[in-house]
Parts: sequence; C-alpha cells; structure tokens
Amino acid sequence: MALLEKETDKNQFIQAMKELWSLLSEKHRCLLLDHISIERFKKNDFIYHENETPKYLFCLVKGKVKIFKEGIGGRPQIVRMVKPEGFFGYRAGFAGDQYSTSASAFETVTICQIPLLIIDKIIRENSNVAIYFIKQLANLLRHADEQTVNLTQKHIRGRLADALLRLKEKYGMEDDKMTLSIHLSREDLANLSNMTTSNAIRTLSAFATENLIAIDGRQIKILEEAELHKISKYG
Repeated sequence: MALLEKETDKNQFIQAMKELWSLLSEKHRCLLLDHISIERFKKNDFIYHENETPKYLFCLVKGKVKIFKEGIGGRPQIVRMVKPEGFFGYRAGFAGDQYSTSASAFETVTICQIPLLIIDKIIRENSNVAIYFIKQLANLLRHADEQTVNLTQKHIRGRLADALLRLKEKYGMEDDKMTLSIHLSREDLANLSNMTTSNAIRTLSAFATENLIAIDGRQIKILEEAELHKISKYG
C-alpha cells in the first residue's frame, strides 16, 4: 500500500471519482489526497473478506472486481460486478456492520482506498456528498430487488440471458460491437446466474446452437440481442 505520491496515480484517482470530486470543497479534496492510498491486486486476490470489519471505501480505478457471498455448500453467488470509476465496500461501513460479502479481483486491478473515518467526516460536513451516497445506495437496493426477482422466478434460460445482457450493459462490447468485453469462466457465469456450472455450459451451448450467441473459449459474441431480451423478460 502506498500513498498517492505519483502525479499519474493522483490524476487516475481524480478521474475515477470525478462525479464525487466535483462535489468537494478544496479543503475536502486536500483531505482526501492526504489520506487515500493506492493498491494493486492480481487476478483472484481478495480485496476484503466476508465478516471482516470495514476500514475503507474502495474506488476502482482500473480492472474488474466481483462481489460475492458464500452460499450453501460453499458455492459462491456473485451478487454484482464492479466496473472502473465505481465505489464499493462501503455499505457495511456506513451501517456499522461487518462485511456480508467478499470482493476479489476478476483481473489485475488498481484500487484507491479511502479511510471510512475520512469519508464520514466529509459526509457530515457536506450534504451534497451525503446525497450522492444516498443515491448510490438507492441504486444498489434497486439492483438487489431486480436480482432477487431474476434469480428466484426466472428459469435457467432467462437467468443466463439476463446475466449476459447485464454484462453488456456494465462493461460494453469490444471493437466489433458484438463481443462482450469481459471474459468470464463458465463457473463465474454460473455463479452470476445462480445455476450449476454444468447447467451454464448446457444453456450456453443451446444459445449457440440457436444462433443467439457465438462462443470462442471465454469470449461470447451476442448475435441476437433482441431475442435475448425476450428470453430474459419471459424466462
């Protein structure tokens, strides 16, 4: 862990949290820059563990992070993926709880860590920052509500179609405008869709046979997005 000594690290951090940065006074900007630290995690490294006591608000500068919870039999359930310029790991800290989930690096990531005590001070002194995080938490709650319905009421095909569309919305496509810019293992895709790995493999193969998608290893190309939306909605 290192404080932001390099100008490039400082600029990366400001860019990653530009929306929040615009709400800060000069005093609070200096306070953040004096206390934030930057850390890089390799693929599969844990950023925090379930039941740990929160110390930081995390800002993802570069890479992708998965938030997951261990389920029955130790099988993880991915509850959401974090994309660059996203904050995470703060709900438990705001609530005074221990982490109810774990977070790990899906690929090599760069993360800025802000002490929760510093964020708490800024929130108490700047109502605009408080409103910002209220909106962030409200969006997380909406996502959780939607996820609950998707994972409990939809059949396997609907859950997988929904997962593929959510990945497209969050991470976008590669230059061909068809291939998802995130390359998940079958196990991760299954954990995101609340199904077994074997079911994820079979359903992906079915989608490919129906020419809804094309598969090349971990690369997934969406060929019929409108049809995936129908399967997601009625599945």
